[in-house]
Amino acid sequence: FVIQECCVQNTAREYAKIYAAEAEPLEGFGEVPEIIPIFLVHRPANNIPYATVEEELVGEFVKYSVRDGKEVNFLRRDSEAGQKCCTFQHWVYEKTNGSLLVTDLQGVGMKLTDVGIATLAKGYKGFKGNCSISFIEQFRALHQCNKYCEMLGLQSLRATHQKQRKATSLKSKNLPNSSTIKKAVPKKARDPRGFISSEH
Repeated sequence: FVIQECCVQNTAREYAKIYAAEAEPLEGFGEVPEIIPIFLVHRPANNIPYATVEEELVGEFVKYSVRDGKEVNFLRRDSEAGQKCCTFQHWVYEKTNGSLLVTDLQGVGMKLTDVGIATLAKGYKGFKGNCSISFIEQFRALHQCNKYCEMLGLQSLRATHQKQRKATSLKSKNLPNSSTIKKAVPKKARDPRGFISSEH
């Protein structure tokens, strides 16, 4: 678990660095959230041989998003840090074609720690997150773009989501009628409960 925690936070930190490189030069964008590094320490003589070490954040600790994505959109959207965290989530989502989302954005001011990452079931470029895929779905449904999303030229998720729904409904019109499907697909295979993936 400790190794995964380091891997997740430091992966999110790498995305945050790329985000900063794109956002900071934009006129009027200002300071960009930073995910602080976390280090793994091996202590062979100790009962608990692995520990993590990171910078101490002093000041008011704020959760800019909770794992399901609701808080960042509704409770923290008025603060500059909250809006920029929300934009960071949108930026990562777009950069990874909806395959990865940084969640649990929290910290002091623009310095963030203890973040999570949600990925699609198969992961993204060999990386699997530590949060449920449902966080990606909820973010896509709940995210409200702000001025920082606009500055970065991010596409509205509402428009993208509706395009996907239209494409799906067009595809379904081209499918054979339901009686053909019933004959071709065994009943057990059509049961949606069979497609629930386990979370680790």
